[in-house]
Amino acid sequence: MTDKVLKSNTTAEAMSVATMADATTTGATTAAATATAKPSRGLILVNTGDGKGKTTASLGVALRAVGNGYRVLILQFIKGGQAYGELTALEALQKAGMPIEIRPMGKGFVFHNKETSEADLQAHRAAADNAWQMLTEEVMSDKWNLIIFDEINYAVKFGLLPVEQVVDLLKTKPERLHVVLTGRDAKPEIVDMADTVTEMRVVKHAYQQGIKAARGIEF
Repeated sequence: MTDKVLKSNTTAEAMSVATMADATTTGATTAAATATAKPSRGLILVNTGDGKGKTTASLGVALRAVGNGYRVLILQFIKGGQAYGELTALEALQKAGMPIEIRPMGKGFVFHNKETSEADLQAHRAAADNAWQMLTEEVMSDKWNLIIFDEINYAVKFGLLPVEQVVDLLKTKPERLHVVLTGRDAKPEIVDMADTVTEMRVVKHAYQQGIKAARGIEF
């Protein structure tokens, strides 16, 4: 009799453990599915502030998105194809068949020198106009899951693009499209449109100590 009771208890315990394991597995699967479920609409993210890491953070988002099978476009309004490490890395990913593109469209940083000539300013404006035309075409094509408007806040700040134009594009973009806007001094109108705004703040920077930009870290 005692043996039967012990056997019955052991069987019940085993069944209980198996049930708990099944519940845990089911719960984990459900949680994973919920965590990876695509949102019903695309998000607007803004990386701004005077600290380092605005473009760098957006590149991390791009890498994560590609890893999830998203089609990603990075369109740069200020950088103009100089030897940045991300260009080489992203071109390698593209050659490997990953759905990601980067297009530097700018003429380099503007207004860092107050003696910028009118001719240089016109060149920056023309480059920004070309970048904007390409951006609007790509946004409205609805073929991308994520587009990064890299350094567009600089273009707005320095009068190369009107902020109203940017806001209108954010309002009319395909609903499913995620976008990231980078650059310091993001306009309040853009901040108001965003779902997530991150402000990078300088606490300490190597440049302040006379250390030059380090390859692989800064560019």
